[in-house]
Amino acid sequence: MQSMSLQDYFNKFLKLESSSGILLMFAAIIAIFVANSPWSDWYLSLLNIPVEIRIGTFHLAKPLLLWINDGLMAIFFFLVGLELKRELIEGELSDSKKIVLPAAAAIGGMLFPALIYYFFNQHDPVALKGWAIPAATDIAFALGILALLGQRVPTGLKIFLVSLAIIDDIGAIVIIALFYTADLSIDSLIVAGIALSLLTILNVRKVTNTIPYILLGIILWIAVLKSGIHATLAGVLLAFFIPLKITDDSGHAPAKRLEHDLHASVSFVIVPVFAFANAGVPLHGLTLDSFTSSVPVGIALGLFAGKQIGVMLMSYIAVKLGWAGLPEGTNWKHIYGAAILCGVGFTMSLFIGSLAFESGGLNQMDDRLGILVGSLASALFGYFYLNKVLPSKAK
Repeated sequence: MQSMSLQDYFNKFLKLESSSGILLMFAAIIAIFVANSPWSDWYLSLLNIPVEIRIGTFHLAKPLLLWINDGLMAIFFFLVGLELKRELIEGELSDSKKIVLPAAAAIGGMLFPALIYYFFNQHDPVALKGWAIPAATDIAFALGILALLGQRVPTGLKIFLVSLAIIDDIGAIVIIALFYTADLSIDSLIVAGIALSLLTILNVRKVTNTIPYILLGIILWIAVLKSGIHATLAGVLLAFFIPLKITDDSGHAPAKRLEHDLHASVSFVIVPVFAFANAGVPLHGLTLDSFTSSVPVGIALGLFAGKQIGVMLMSYIAVKLGWAGLPEGTNWKHIYGAAILCGVGFTMSLFIGSLAFESGGLNQMDDRLGILVGSLASALFGYFYLNKVLPSKAK
């Protein structure tokens, strides 16, 4: 079989993420519809079904919603980790000249939304826990919107947006690790450390069989879950031990083969299931106060305004200081369009929101409302703006 070039990988990745973004939209719409229909009780009952795994004295018991958020999303983060590793070693992010602009834009796109959220919620210590919610960008949604514009979108703009979103994912992973960690269990951390040591040995010995990596990854996931650190980080850690430079008997690098094998199931099953489970916002009983309270306002404005300000300001500074140049075939109008789409936070924002307000309460519903409003406004404005400024025909 002929090996795929980096451009082939990028094109396949873009195609999958774009179509997944469209499916993601439908999953969110269905969730909102069901949550506000006669089937709303069924929806809530489904998400709260207790699911338990027991082996001897060991057992894990969680409602279905947490198995989705802690378990299925660990696979999502594993795929994110594989993509990050490939991009950092041999992709767009391996070129220091190309990484400056999206890195600067990503930093601005995380900082300014957080500052806006802080401005509206500084009076409430509980609400302040959600400061990182508007800092996230949903690459699947953003690329799904770009896909609606067809071949008119310059390749340079697509690469810029993908690179920005990947760096944004790195930031989100760091934020989750540092700020959304509960009381730590030393025993579980020791088990996690042993699993990481064994993964290191496998990598150093250039083992290409992925089965021992996956088995140790399951042990690592359980240990991290029990440790107080969020379990999804185990997926990212595992990904960085899977060999990328050496090939197995099939002639493919294990990391690239796993990335290829997981893309469809993550893009078309796991992420839509997560959206369906987390986007169901009951709209009955909503009042003007529901939309104007500090949490949804901070999130919505952080996503819609903060992303635009942060991405554009930091991109402008990087270019004007001579640290970077605009991507090939793009201009500032195109970059601004990408900045708008960065305000579609959806999947990652919902995930961080579930960590920030995991104890429940009104804030948890408020954060979903803010995410939906801010993401929807960014998606619609971004689409219509780019539809206006992009050439009428592909060059």
